[in-house]
Amino acid sequence: MTMKRVAERSFDQHIAHLRLRLHGALPGTSAQLTMAPLYRQDPSMTRIDGKPCREAGVLALFFPLQDVTTLLLTVRRADLKQHAGQVSFPGGRREPNETLREAALRETHEEVGLAPDQIEVLGTLTPLYIPPSNFCVHPFVGMTPETPVLRAQDDEVETLLYAPLPHLLAPETRQREPRRLHGRDVDVPFLDVQGYKIWGATAMMLAELITLFAAE
Repeated sequence: MTMKRVAERSFDQHIAHLRLRLHGALPGTSAQLTMAPLYRQDPSMTRIDGKPCREAGVLALFFPLQDVTTLLLTVRRADLKQHAGQVSFPGGRREPNETLREAALRETHEEVGLAPDQIEVLGTLTPLYIPPSNFCVHPFVGMTPETPVLRAQDDEVETLLYAPLPHLLAPETRQREPRRLHGRDVDVPFLDVQGYKIWGATAMMLAELITLFAAE
């Protein structure tokens, strides 16, 4: 099935497909690496196995917006010292005595005002190790069956970005550009969503999520 036909499916059809795919074999590291720069193409760099890392839970939340399946992302404030202006999933560091799932839901509530009991968690994606911050990020996928009332309310969140699934699935959304990273020029892949360039760990996790829809 073509991406165009997948994109034309209803919200309920998309969620039913996700339920099925998230409980099967995941695309994993190979899908993540399609949105990684060349210097991060070693699979061992992305896997969490054996890494003495800090842990975080994030949430890829889907909901219907004007009958279009939509994914929620957040844009960090431009005046932050780290990752200023970058696009990410709601989520954050796991606190003592809470699970990674609880961390993802708690942080989502704190950042966008959506209570955990309004979210149905459908499953998990492949965890990802982020060397610069030494975080092992565990992505959860969830949904709410109706359009939620959301508002950026965390000190680090500048605005909310609603990404329509048809746009995420379109081939032209994936682009590349040269950047200066770690003292060298690097060709960096990114997803262009409403003028925002989604790259790095968020783009890598999104790549696996998009691949789930392609596998029909």
